[in-house]
Amino acid sequence: MVSKRALRLFFAAVIVLSGLAVTNAFVSSPASATDFEGKSQDDIMGTSEQVAPPRGNVTVIATDSNSWLGSESNGPRARAELVAFNPNGSILYYNDSHTRYWDVDPVPGTRTTVEYAYADHLPKSECPTDWNLSKRNVNESVWREYEQVHDEAGACTMNGVERVNLSTGTVTPVWSQATPGKEATRYHDVDRLNSTHLVVADIFLDRVFTVDTRDGQVEWTWNARDAFPTNASGGPYPDDWSHINDVEVLDDGRITVSARNHDRVLFLDRETGLLKNQTLGAENDYDVLYEQHNPDYIPAENGGPAEVVGDSENNRVVEYQRENGSWERSWTWQDPQMQWPRDADRLPNGHTLITDSNGNRVFEVNDEGKIVWSVQIAFPYEAERLGTGDESTGGPSAKKAGLESRTNGPVDRFWISVKDVLPGKYLNGLMYITPVWVGVQELFALLGGVLAVLAWLVCEAWWADVPSTVRRRLPE
Repeated sequence: MVSKRALRLFFAAVIVLSGLAVTNAFVSSPASATDFEGKSQDDIMGTSEQVAPPRGNVTVIATDSNSWLGSESNGPRARAELVAFNPNGSILYYNDSHTRYWDVDPVPGTRTTVEYAYADHLPKSECPTDWNLSKRNVNESVWREYEQVHDEAGACTMNGVERVNLSTGTVTPVWSQATPGKEATRYHDVDRLNSTHLVVADIFLDRVFTVDTRDGQVEWTWNARDAFPTNASGGPYPDDWSHINDVEVLDDGRITVSARNHDRVLFLDRETGLLKNQTLGAENDYDVLYEQHNPDYIPAENGGPAEVVGDSENNRVVEYQRENGSWERSWTWQDPQMQWPRDADRLPNGHTLITDSNGNRVFEVNDEGKIVWSVQIAFPYEAERLGTGDESTGGPSAKKAGLESRTNGPVDRFWISVKDVLPGKYLNGLMYITPVWVGVQELFALLGGVLAVLAWLVCEAWWADVPSTVRRRLPE
């Protein structure tokens, strides 16, 4: 039988080791030059020093924020940023004036001009009183059904698109539209249909629409409610049902749609609607996709059809090749640090630029799966390497380039297995609220230390016969 002394020594050892692991992570965490906490926008733009590793062409990164209030507060992940790095690693552009930054797209025919989607949270007093439903092209009863749920936030969101010349800093408004509420009403992605129209991923109303940026009139719409049952699919309806977080206009006119809460990448025809036989993924088929972000289409001329996807809740990046009428996985990249990746772009040289949100990094892997460039930055959402084409359209498929999936060694496989103990949603939820320097190993060390303390307290209470003492003091 194990002695009390032995158990006490065991608990003490676990607590000490846990404390050492967490302390070591905090002390040894590099003071990243891309941690802009405590610095003003003018201070950041005023430096010419190298803050990121050099790399060919400009790299633009849009970051999210985990501030519940949606405004700057204490902590390195409570500030949304749009930052561009010069090829020499210095800062070309920086802006933190919006609550959230989402999709970033290069403007064709320019060297350093991009369009980006943003969201700003507004207090109730600044929200519209007339939502102008005819301009939004939405039925009043549908609007009221959604508004009733999201209006409880006591706030609204101004979703918009701006164009910025990163070299001059000149910002030009393109289009904006307010939605009731905050968390599940922010438009994460837009894509250019032509010089006057955008295609918008409408998380709020579970739809995709085109809008004329000249007058704000919503024209064509596709509603996910027409394709999937609201009571037997996706998330809670109408609170956060489909979570449509990405759209992409293809050269042949089709539109790809990421329906995150349906674990699917959809293909739409604006004349006929959903092209069911082209869908990638299926409801709750987590071996294929699990609440994905930012799928990128690779056309046939580059070795496709293929889709590169941030398979977020599976903590990996995957590519699927379309062959003989079905999707087959052709490439996978995952390491122990990867946590909730939300973007991956295939570059023309066969490398892949990956945005690892809860891993707090953006990095590039070569055709052998090795990391060849990396920058630490808090809670990134999307990254673009200018001069390489929009997203993955200029890159080859994994099959054409002969890319190798990452092969993890025994230690890496161990930590990936440890992560799999907790369902992805819960682990990513914990990582969402932790400081940047806390990785998966530190998180498990911390949890182990807390459990050891609780177990020790329970044992001490048992040895002191506390239960009997309590029972004796209770009235008959």
